[in-house]
Amino acid sequence: MEVEAQEAPARLRGKPSWLISKTSARTHRLIAEAMTAVGAHAYHFAILAALDEFGPQSQARIGQRCGIDQSDMHAMLAELAEQRHIQRAPDPDDRRRNLITLTAAGRRRMVALDTAVSGVQNDVFGVLSDEERRLLVDMLTRVIG
Repeated sequence: MEVEAQEAPARLRGKPSWLISKTSARTHRLIAEAMTAVGAHAYHFAILAALDEFGPQSQARIGQRCGIDQSDMHAMLAELAEQRHIQRAPDPDDRRRNLITLTAAGRRRMVALDTAVSGVQNDVFGVLSDEERRLLVDMLTRVIG
């Protein structure tokens, strides 16, 4: 059961870790709902975004960049390949592994998923100004290293 912030003890409400945890749980739920509504998984967006930004990569490297376990990566890549959003091809430098490449359809899908994720960001963080959001991102980036 989700505890309303104003009902929680003041000692909890004053702890950044508690607030971050509650915000994370809420955003994860809303993103999962948004992705389900468009027939996707949040991992799809992460994988497509990594390929868009960094270019072709191995399955292992994409998983490392996105913090996705390799067993989940295999299933997600299979789904994305079936949907023709990615392409697998032998790595010319190491034929034992495949390089994963974003397709044109995958790029379009990534843009659509980005729109859905951005909508959730606006819903959750709409109470903050653009400057406050930037500051929050900067501070959280420093905290996680």
